Amino acid sequence: MTTTRLVALASQPNPAVEVLPETWARAEKFAGFVAKAAAGSAKVYGVNTGFGFLSDVAIDRDKLQQLQVNLIRSHACGVGPLAAPEIVRGLLILRAHTFLLGHSGVSKSVIDTVLSFLRFDILPEVPEQGSVGASGDLAPLAHLAMGLLGEGRALRKDPSGKPYMVAALCREHGVQPVVPRAKEGLALINGTQFMTVIAAKAVERASALVTAADAIAALSLDAIRGTGDAMDPRVQAVRPHPGQKLSAENLRTMLSGSDAIMSSHQNCGKVQDPYSFRCVPQVHGATRDALAFVRDVVDRELNSVTDNPLVFDDGSMISGGNFHGQPVALSMDFLGIALAEIGSISERRTEKLTNPAMSGLPSFLVKDSGLNSGFMIPHVVAAALVSENKVLCHPASVDSIPTSADKEDHVSMGPIAARKAVQIAGNVASILAVEVLAAAQGIDLLAPLTPSPALQALHGHIRRISPTMAVDRSLADDISQVAQWIAGGGISEVVGVRLH
Repeated sequence: MTTTRLVALASQPNPAVEVLPETWARAEKFAGFVAKAAAGSAKVYGVNTGFGFLSDVAIDRDKLQQLQVNLIRSHACGVGPLAAPEIVRGLLILRAHTFLLGHSGVSKSVIDTVLSFLRFDILPEVPEQGSVGASGDLAPLAHLAMGLLGEGRALRKDPSGKPYMVAALCREHGVQPVVPRAKEGLALINGTQFMTVIAAKAVERASALVTAADAIAALSLDAIRGTGDAMDPRVQAVRPHPGQKLSAENLRTMLSGSDAIMSSHQNCGKVQDPYSFRCVPQVHGATRDALAFVRDVVDRELNSVTDNPLVFDDGSMISGGNFHGQPVALSMDFLGIALAEIGSISERRTEKLTNPAMSGLPSFLVKDSGLNSGFMIPHVVAAALVSENKVLCHPASVDSIPTSADKEDHVSMGPIAARKAVQIAGNVASILAVEVLAAAQGIDLLAPLTPSPALQALHGHIRRISPTMAVDRSLADDISQVAQWIAGGGISEVVGVRLH
């Protein structure tokens, strides 16, 4: 499983999943080990004991099933906005994937129910807030697990607009809710899947944004009649960071053929462009390298078993700490910081575009400025989002708070870090949308000069979404639509060249 595959599978109902016979056999083997432990007299955490601070409390054999049901119900107390459908689908996919690795000791019947929920798009309501990111994402996963028990509400609405009850959807589709055996309730709520699904979304969104940022920066560079000299491969070769090399290559590719604009200012007297243009490979490239590191971390986490205790091939069950979300928390904080810098340097380029002293274009990129305000306030919007990102970049992972009577005394705050990274990505998409709209307006003001074929394709698509601004109008919808297009990876599809 990779972030790319998970996000693609979770993006639409009834994703195509298949389980091989040997995978089923492996899962049933480990489930048999748990059943054997439940039938024995030795105390095994999560099988015949309480949980957390209550792990030393032995539970009678005839109450083991009730123990698992109570665990799920008691832990399903999350708050806040509900996770989006693609996040809940991602949780179901990742739950099935993790359980099929075997070490959770979950039976085939539970995995069948998870897969049936996917098949019929039965998506339980899962509040986003309430997990501290250690002992697993207990509260959000418990809400998912409660749905698998056939309890609670679903995201799907009935004709009157009210949420369906999960039980009603199970009856409609003939799905048998989970009846948890020993350890299965704990396995259902224990793990890092909630933060990791959100992290996968953040990684894929970031990938689209860094590619878009390169193309948009190239359009802005042409609009201010800058130079591409700083993208020379010889400059990158003597500082061989891979991300820097890729970003410089992208800008060279996008600028190739911008002869009309470039030749128009060959003897203009400018020696160097501002940092926000000249240092694009260095800044964008550093974010690319950060993203590569983060993607590796999240891909590993997607293929990890992170509940507790774990079951192994010899039948042993070992309590450990794989549920601690520190790797995801640190990587999401890092990604948030790296993405925020893409927004920060983009806002600086927008400022240069709207500032006549720097661009040589009309003030705020509009004729009759004074009567018209043009891009004055879109730039202010970008500045506001940049400052908001600075607040969101405060790392969640440096915080910890003890829980469960101080038994669980260090936690990761991974879900908070992941949710912040997604928020930052959304803000950066809007910041880039403001820049590309401003850059497109700058290109219009340079007519009849034209940019490269690739940049003409980008400019043309922007104009299909947002007409040139001849006189003042609200750009709110334009910014929103362009931001959605950028975040969805649209730029790579229209420029006519392969960008990394």
